[in-house]
Amino acid sequence: MTRVFNDPARFAEDMVHGFTAAHPDHVRAVPGGVVRAHRPGTAKVAVLTGGGSGHYPAFCGVVGPGFADGSVIGNVFTSPSAAQAYSVAAEAETGAGVLFMFGNYAGDVMNFGQAAERLTGEGIPARCFAVTDDVASAPAAEPERRRGIAGGFTVYKTASAAAEEGASLDEVVRVAERTNERTRSLGVAFAGCTLPGQREPLFTVPDGQLGLGLGIHGEPGVAESELTTAADLARTLVEGLLAERPAAAAGGNRVAVLLNGLGATKYEELYVLWASVAGLLAEAGLEPVRAEVGELVTSLDMAGCSLTLTWLDDELERLWLAPADTPAYRRGRLDAAVPSRAGEVVAPRRAAARAHDEPATATGEAVAAATAAVRALRAAHTLLHEEEETLGRLDAVAGDGDHGRGMSKGVDAALAAAEQAREANAAPAALLGAAGDAWAADAGGTSGALWGAGLRAFGSALPADRAPEAAELAAGARAALAAVTSLGKAEPGDKTLVDALDPFVTAFEERLAAGGSHAEALAAAAETARTAAEATAELRPKLGRARPLAERSVGTPDPGATSLALVLGAVAATAGPAAEPAR
Repeated sequence: MTRVFNDPARFAEDMVHGFTAAHPDHVRAVPGGVVRAHRPGTAKVAVLTGGGSGHYPAFCGVVGPGFADGSVIGNVFTSPSAAQAYSVAAEAETGAGVLFMFGNYAGDVMNFGQAAERLTGEGIPARCFAVTDDVASAPAAEPERRRGIAGGFTVYKTASAAAEEGASLDEVVRVAERTNERTRSLGVAFAGCTLPGQREPLFTVPDGQLGLGLGIHGEPGVAESELTTAADLARTLVEGLLAERPAAAAGGNRVAVLLNGLGATKYEELYVLWASVAGLLAEAGLEPVRAEVGELVTSLDMAGCSLTLTWLDDELERLWLAPADTPAYRRGRLDAAVPSRAGEVVAPRRAAARAHDEPATATGEAVAAATAAVRALRAAHTLLHEEEETLGRLDAVAGDGDHGRGMSKGVDAALAAAEQAREANAAPAALLGAAGDAWAADAGGTSGALWGAGLRAFGSALPADRAPEAAELAAGARAALAAVTSLGKAEPGDKTLVDALDPFVTAFEERLAAGGSHAEALAAAAETARTAAEATAELRPKLGRARPLAERSVGTPDPGATSLALVLGAVAATAGPAAEPAR
């Protein structure tokens, strides 16, 4: 288990503090992550890797000349927020554009995509690239649905080397696409990992078994089989990847190879396994080019390993072998020394824009309504903290187990922002917008992005300077649903929070139209959401990290729908006759 921590909720922040203190010649901390300690001497594409923490040395461990220009660091196994990604990019870019690189997970796609849109709108070319190397997570006919696991290391390395050579943003993206197209990975787990502050692992593997097709965020394998010898395991991994040999690599026999430990598998074990892997690759007519055996993309303390093959061409081989100097990965010798501070290109640093609009001042009924909104958030705050462990266990059935902690961090930030807005006499519209932006910025991940978008959309639909009427509250709920579905691309039946939100909005509108009071309509609609959330237990997920483990998810309600229903119930309770008095 993960034993060394202070406050589990601040594990990522504490890690970054120690990491930058240990490697001041390579990296410096910025809001949202780290960037190179020394800015490049000429303008170049800024390659930024990122994702949740818990994977060291990916992603921050490979920031430095020849590799990444910075890393955006989220909470453990949680996508960083769009605000974090924007902040790191603003510090790292030098005038040639930005490329965000990450694994193909819904939260990363959402948050990095939003950051790229914001940068582009400000005149900074920005692109995103999601790695899809995991052969176990979707059929070969659906590569766009595959997860990114350890193969991202190879993709990041070649793209970063191209950027170091001075390639344009389009050329760096082309290299990333070409590498990803030729990269395949397959992993196995012997035991699950444990989040900081928790005593139980996210999943277990029966003695004498292995989980085939694991995810690097604590997701269990898609199937279990007998654990026998290293030679048998090597055959399972090699044959699984050779069966997926990319058509683009027909005739090629030179491969970059990663035999990657996931955190608790010892190097000696990996070398025992490598002896068998190397023999099987030779039998298949493949020639490894600078094979890497060790920990490159971990999953906290997970026991397991993965094998990655990248079929090289002349260009990719050159980039794969190019020198790099980072805290966790060094190769060759860079021709030029690290530039001094005096030789830096000082690109204009962009101060982060305010997270939300200046609150409109309000008086009378609007202040009372804003106070009611804070009271509702306070009730949600209490309940989400009480249910954090339960929500985490629900999420661990087919996901990464971080949902409860992410919801707690989000509501903490939202409540603080709402209380600050109330002190400034903000109307409910601005207060909810501030709460939404704070939720998204602090929680990160898919749920953070969706809750942030939903709260901001809800607030934007309300009057700016007065208390909303019941019909306007219904319009706000409908706007929140539209924002969530537009951002997340989920529909009812996909086993997401939309399965609770959609029936809630419909029931709320119908009760109000039938003449019910705001409190009565809210209570009835919250009960509808609770029933709908429970019914998600019979659904199979079609989106997100739970999708590869769809069958395992059946029988367990969706954690996102469950947490939404809990919050709606808490909010409804504050609007009833026994609600806490305004203060």
